[in-house]
Amino acid sequence: MNAGQIARRRIRNSGLTGDRFAAPEEVVRLHLAMQAQEYGPAKWSIGQRSKGVGDADVDAAVTEGTIVRTHVLRPTWHFVARDDIRWLLALSGPRVQRGNAGRYTQLGLDARTLSRAEAVVSSALEGGNRLTRDELAAAFDRSKLDRDGQRMPYLLMHCELTGLIGSGGRKGKQHTYALLDERVPPEPHTLDRDDALVELVRRYLGSHGPATVKDMSWWSGLTMTDIRHAIELLGDEVASDEVDGLSFLSASSERSTRPSTAGGAHLLQTYDELVVGYTESRFHGESVGDLARQAWSDRTYPTGVFLLRGRVFGHWRRTLDAKRIRVAIHTYAEITAADERSLGSATDRLGRFVGLPVEVEISRFHPS
Repeated sequence: MNAGQIARRRIRNSGLTGDRFAAPEEVVRLHLAMQAQEYGPAKWSIGQRSKGVGDADVDAAVTEGTIVRTHVLRPTWHFVARDDIRWLLALSGPRVQRGNAGRYTQLGLDARTLSRAEAVVSSALEGGNRLTRDELAAAFDRSKLDRDGQRMPYLLMHCELTGLIGSGGRKGKQHTYALLDERVPPEPHTLDRDDALVELVRRYLGSHGPATVKDMSWWSGLTMTDIRHAIELLGDEVASDEVDGLSFLSASSERSTRPSTAGGAHLLQTYDELVVGYTESRFHGESVGDLARQAWSDRTYPTGVFLLRGRVFGHWRRTLDAKRIRVAIHTYAEITAADERSLGSATDRLGRFVGLPVEVEISRFHPS
């Protein structure tokens, strides 16, 4: 295996090539969890891997609860399929809580305060209520529970990480919270910790592989010791290749399947799993990797990455208003007429997904 094959296998395993998915939750289930703090762009990550799915369809999946948007894995929002949220929270929630412990102390959120917050939130949401953050803030105020400054987001994150609440869909333009038990009935049986670790690594490699142990540790928020333990339990299910001094792990079942040529163009939003799913090997083997990393980390640049013919070829930004979506594309090198047509097809797909006409501007990127 070489660097180019790693890129093509990742593109295929992530669902950007091959058969498209029919429903939003199928895309999320493939990935196990998809980073979703920027809600609109995160919906596009689902849409571009689907067939006939529009922006409103992803909203509907969140409203119906087939997808849950909540804090899990690293302390940020992710999309998770309904069937996976319980065991994944049980596995990763306690570790995120331990990571938050210092911040809880700084904010004066002791065990008694956190318990009071759980009671207030539970009372406000029971009976199928779906409330916005402002509406829950009013409930805290009525209960005389201090929610000033950063206390409010951390109180709500705590309630998410304990499995008390999750997303309830949108109310107008605002996101709501709902009781998780009323959206996702508790499972009579759950995975034990070893089984959960094995399932996480199996699903990660199936959707993100090839990848390194450090990549998996970063993505999951779990320790490398945990990841290595799961790999040991998986045994022959995992294959290893040494490439450029790194040990890349893959699902053995996909090693005999030849990856596609990964033709065409793909517009990846800033936190698409093909970008944020890795740390040690992000943009591995890309001749423009340094430029891509610069653009991704410097918010003065458009931070979306686009692929051409299976390789990183530049970055892009979208801007929406009521009448259109504007797409600015910055290439790292000259592109051909065929490349322009591929980019046109990709931007047209984005326009169909959001239901707006697209205006495209292509320019050459000149780093400072």
